[in-house]
Amino acid sequence: MYQKVSADMKFVDREKEVEKFWKDNDIFQKSIDNRKEGPTYTFYDGPPTANGKPHIGHVLTRVIKDMIPRYRTMKGYMVPRKAGWDTHGLPVELEVEKMLGLDGKEQIEEYGIEPFIKHCKESVWKYKGMWEDFSSTVGFWADMDNPYVTYDNNFIESEWWALKQIWDKGLLYKGFKIVPYCPRCGTPLSSHEVAQGYKTLKERTAVVRFKIVGEDAYFLAWTTTPWTLCSNIALCVNPDETYARVKAADGFTYIMAKALLDKVLGGIEREEGTPAYEIIEEYKGKDLEYKEYEPLYQCAKDAADKQHKKAFFVYCDNYVTMEDGTGIVHIAPAFGEDDARVGRKYDAPFVQMVDEAGVMKPETPFAGMRAKPTKKEMEAGAINCDVEVLKELEGRGILFSAPKVEHEYPHCWRCDTPLIYYARESWFIKMTDPEVKANLIANNKTINWIPETIGTGRFGAWLENVQDWGISRNRYWGTPLNIWQCEDCGEMMSIGSIEELKEKSDNCPDNIELHRPYVDAVTCKCPKCQGTMKRVPEVIDCWFDSGSMPFAQHHYPFENKELFEQQFPAKFISEAVDQTRGWFYSLLAISTLLFNKAPYENVIVLGHVQDADGQKMSKSKGNAVDPFDALQKHGADAIRWYFYENSAPWVPNRFKDEWVSEGQRKFMGTFWNTYAFFVLYANIDNFDATKYQLEYDKLSVMDKWLLSKLNSLVKFVDTNLENYKITETARALEDFTDELSNWYVRRSRERFWAKGMEQDKINAYMTLYTTLVTLAKISAPMVPFMTESIYRNLVCSIDKNAPISIHLCDFPKVNEQFIDKKLEETMDDVLDAVVIGRACRNSTNIKNRQPIGKMFIKADWKLDEFYTAIIADELNVKEAEYTDDVRAFTSYSFKPQMKTLGPKYGKLLN
Repeated sequence: MYQKVSADMKFVDREKEVEKFWKDNDIFQKSIDNRKEGPTYTFYDGPPTANGKPHIGHVLTRVIKDMIPRYRTMKGYMVPRKAGWDTHGLPVELEVEKMLGLDGKEQIEEYGIEPFIKHCKESVWKYKGMWEDFSSTVGFWADMDNPYVTYDNNFIESEWWALKQIWDKGLLYKGFKIVPYCPRCGTPLSSHEVAQGYKTLKERTAVVRFKIVGEDAYFLAWTTTPWTLCSNIALCVNPDETYARVKAADGFTYIMAKALLDKVLGGIEREEGTPAYEIIEEYKGKDLEYKEYEPLYQCAKDAADKQHKKAFFVYCDNYVTMEDGTGIVHIAPAFGEDDARVGRKYDAPFVQMVDEAGVMKPETPFAGMRAKPTKKEMEAGAINCDVEVLKELEGRGILFSAPKVEHEYPHCWRCDTPLIYYARESWFIKMTDPEVKANLIANNKTINWIPETIGTGRFGAWLENVQDWGISRNRYWGTPLNIWQCEDCGEMMSIGSIEELKEKSDNCPDNIELHRPYVDAVTCKCPKCQGTMKRVPEVIDCWFDSGSMPFAQHHYPFENKELFEQQFPAKFISEAVDQTRGWFYSLLAISTLLFNKAPYENVIVLGHVQDADGQKMSKSKGNAVDPFDALQKHGADAIRWYFYENSAPWVPNRFKDEWVSEGQRKFMGTFWNTYAFFVLYANIDNFDATKYQLEYDKLSVMDKWLLSKLNSLVKFVDTNLENYKITETARALEDFTDELSNWYVRRSRERFWAKGMEQDKINAYMTLYTTLVTLAKISAPMVPFMTESIYRNLVCSIDKNAPISIHLCDFPKVNEQFIDKKLEETMDDVLDAVVIGRACRNSTNIKNRQPIGKMFIKADWKLDEFYTAIIADELNVKEAEYTDDVRAFTSYSFKPQMKTLGPKYGKLLN
């Protein structure tokens, strides 16, 4: 018969047994093979980087990504789940630099690119075993034996094909632009990478006096980046705003925006009663255009003179606002997108007094200082240029003020260095092309975003303001950009495959590895001038790797064309909310460029996992939860259940051990104890469910009620999981399990205790057995370990023809004949009355074991004698009577509101 069931809550030990059973019997692969004749339901797994350890947030993403495919498999779909590894990019390079004791590109090149990338290739597998153990422990099923790997030659070749398609469409170009640039890593970043690295900083800004040529007056201009002042070549005003010349209480004459006078000049120290300023004259911004001022630094003037270009006068542009500063902005076209745009309009000289390492150039007064040093660099002796610029300006008497402001500043998403906006040559994909942008927006509208507000809001707004994708990286370990350029005439061509490279080159090895430095050595003959073409030195953004996985994992279009078309687009993906500007975007961008189609149909966006107080987890704060410790303490099912039931997936999840334990007790503990109850008495009676039929006409009201609730639950769970409603599903399962245990089983216990095997006892056994097996099956996608244990004991122990795993079973079908909504509503009324009755007893401290002679029920319903008797029995009363008039049971007392009555009637109230 059934194996004896322990009532203890040692789920962790039982999960290890189940995990071993799955591995020994290859249950995951069987679940795929069993459905090969069914329709395909494609799930894409966003590839993690195996050179970093899993954190508690990965448990959330793993359990959501596992649950939906399990459900779809039980619904008859073939759900391929290919694991993947993200293996390129800065995260890997920085880890290897640290391991080798290197710091920056110069030291990498001294060490050697070839040995460096060999270490990169090895390092990406540092935690592979840990990730695989972690995935197995949480019950995340994926094909780990045949993963896609982004550094694989086939994967890269597919990317080269994609890049050539984009090149041929005229959408891949080289441009001299202001780019977000990491001086420590020596490479530009894409806008979606920048979006992931903002930090709140409090920094000194500068309001500077710029001397007007030929006048004893000054422009007051504001900047948040004092280090750029050495590269100043112009000032900018808003042509439509009003500006004022004022005599200030500090003795200076200033020109600035009228709207900001009080805000800027109001703080000038002066005698009481003396105005801060007196307006002498007013202008429109356009009246100030071309007005000249004296250069702030000689180095900028020398650079401008060498280019024979006019500088140091006022520009006009509407981007200047009246919200902050002085209404006059300092212009350094080498360090800002708006500055560069306005500079082009006025044919400004190009002055860039900071080198690519973020160090001030020798010709400046601040040679060798760092523009935006990190704390670590300053501890090592680096000097913060901002501080020294403010000192120098103050020493010359031209610093009006240095207000500290709090603002969001971008940092490198991987090394944490403050970024600088820097003019340089880079490669871009033209996402701002009108047709491309329109297609992006249109394709996004075909996606079912969960929640919908992400698609219409955060992600939709991102697409509306999409920027050209800065695709190139001046680094080493990445997919090489497949552009070859002629050394003589500058002609460029894109190579789309290894075969094409061999055709156009005389020195391409047969076994070429598509990485630096190997591809760097391959040359081609220029088709235009017969000169030598060499590959450009850049590698590409690693987000292009992960965004290419729908086709590159199959080595499309070189092979597996039919397989790719069968599995594209994905029916479902899920990652954390930060991927709206990461993987979600790169997938959509590349798919739109190549296929003009959304690459996924449904996406669940996940909130981040926080600590119990709602704070972001971090090692430095000491509030980070080790996922392995949590899994060892609670087990996977308990944590899975907590994430499903606690809150909607897109809401930040607060994690606390006690809350996980409480969820485990309420659902898993109740389910398990009910199952243990059945097994205990079924074994006593040698009850074998395969020898009986569930005969509906012979069932009691309680049996019929339970089967109705069960089939309504099956319908509810099926509909909600079909529509990716996870929390609603979990809470419905928990509510049902509570009623199963605390209502059906509690009120039916005596039927199981009865002697012999009369029909009523058989009915009770069959009803409870059917319910437990069905409940296990519909809960299996969520709590796969516990339900496997229950299923194998209840089903496999007595039916040798049954599937050996619950995860090889079909999802239960609804038996509409068992659903009796009227019965469910009636029993809900009974339960409502019992709950209120118990509350009445508790409020008067009358325990339930103390009988009461009579109770009165006032409700908008009146139950028949059978159900009324249940209420009376539950509440231990001899008689229950319905009434519409409760005045006899109601007493009123009045208490004066002394605060209101006191002032007028106080003496009378004594």
